[in-house]
Amino acid sequence: MASADDSRDVGLDQESARRSAEMQTHRLPAVEDVEGEALRGSADGTGLCIAVVCSRFNGHVTGLLLAGALAELDRRGVAEADRVVAWVPGAFELPLGAMAMAGTSRFDAVVCLGAVIRGETSHYDFVAGQCAAGIQRVQLDTKLPVVFGVLTTENLAQALQRAGGALGNKGTEAVATAIEMANLLGELASLAAAPSGATGKVT
Repeated sequence: MASADDSRDVGLDQESARRSAEMQTHRLPAVEDVEGEALRGSADGTGLCIAVVCSRFNGHVTGLLLAGALAELDRRGVAEADRVVAWVPGAFELPLGAMAMAGTSRFDAVVCLGAVIRGETSHYDFVAGQCAAGIQRVQLDTKLPVVFGVLTTENLAQALQRAGGALGNKGTEAVATAIEMANLLGELASLAAAPSGATGKVT
């Protein structure tokens, strides 16, 4: 005869199985499961014009971000004639620099690079928050990819880890994002211009 403890264990096992089944049912599909049916920007930067706006403040970090960004532009086929780098004093000025670049109508994307490292005052919170909000505003107002490649870290060691150290390079990642988004928006523009019923699958 089963004890009360045995019945309770069976109930727990059944509940665990039910929750596991629900998690599997509601699992988000992996990228490879849907990629054939979805629009996705190409990683090829050939023919694109990319602007990079870089903060001079914490230049020992932002210089590394810029080096990573330029190397990635090379790797993805963006010609030197199709790129412009502009320096601004600090991260707070990045949104205005990005807006000026976007306003030229020359570029397919703008990459913003900076490093905001926490100090002993609340200055970090204001600069980091306003920088992020400003870059997002430029992107939405201009409908141009404006990528946030700004490190916001607790200390210098964390920043260096993300500027070519053990945790990669935020500048490299920002360029990859910019190229993918520029190509995706190009695909969407072509899709919008296509005759009704002539969309097809984009790879």
